[in-house]
Amino acid sequence: MTTKKITIMFLSEGARKVRQIKVPKCLISFLILFVLCGGAFLTWMARDYQAVKEDVPELGRLQKENRQQRIQLLALSQQIDQINDRMKDLREFDRKLKVMVNMESGEETGPFLGMGGSDASVFDPGAGAEKAHRNLVRLMHQSLDTLDEEVEICTQDKKDLLEYLNNQKAMLRSTPSIWPTKGWISSGFGTRVSPFTNRKEFHQGIDICNRMETPIVAPADGMVSEMGSNYGYGKIITINHGHGLKTRYAHLHKMLVKKGEYVKRGQTIALVGNTGRTTGPHLHYEVHLNGVPVDPLRYILN
Repeated sequence: MTTKKITIMFLSEGARKVRQIKVPKCLISFLILFVLCGGAFLTWMARDYQAVKEDVPELGRLQKENRQQRIQLLALSQQIDQINDRMKDLREFDRKLKVMVNMESGEETGPFLGMGGSDASVFDPGAGAEKAHRNLVRLMHQSLDTLDEEVEICTQDKKDLLEYLNNQKAMLRSTPSIWPTKGWISSGFGTRVSPFTNRKEFHQGIDICNRMETPIVAPADGMVSEMGSNYGYGKIITINHGHGLKTRYAHLHKMLVKKGEYVKRGQTIALVGNTGRTTGPHLHYEVHLNGVPVDPLRYILN
């Protein structure tokens, strides 16, 4: 079967010679199809180029926003680093406070939990922007989680320290640390010769001499637990300061408080007198720790 051919003739102007070219018909069809496909491809390329050209400003805007976001994330990570440094200083300050109040030793109790928020990969030109961005965000999340744990630990430490200091404050308020009255000591704590029997006896407190009706003040906060009168002590007041501490005041001229009343350090509670078994006006002052009499001078600060 012979292939159909198309004859193409070329005539030169002013020339008598005619050139003929016979081309298979299928080749002509292929060339026409090729031209049509090429035209369609070029049309698609032109439209795609136009679309890309139109997206260039939007792409530039997105790239600019991306750079700004990276700068903001880097600045935020640096702020996290600064917060970590401040938290480290705060932990060190807390440790020193605890050492000062004997809540722990001076040695480090554990490593600081904080970690840096920045990453050197964000500065590496060879690293992909998307990878560096993911690494930076991941490290920032880790740092924020760690900071959250550190804040919880510091908060608990503050609560423990505050509770301890409040207890110490309450104990200091309840410690009889000032003189209950003005005067001079005529008889100290311990063994002495009795002025009535001339025999040795144990004196459970100190005697502070002064004129009649000299004010007597509470040397610490506490509650009046006992009031009364007997042959030896005369008019007497006992104050319970808590923490096992009690103070007793004897030979009073007048009592200015009531049983069950809460008194503050420095509050006037009675007047110096001469009641009971005594050789003259004075205050007999006792301090008891867990029911045992102790020297009041051990507690007086001035």
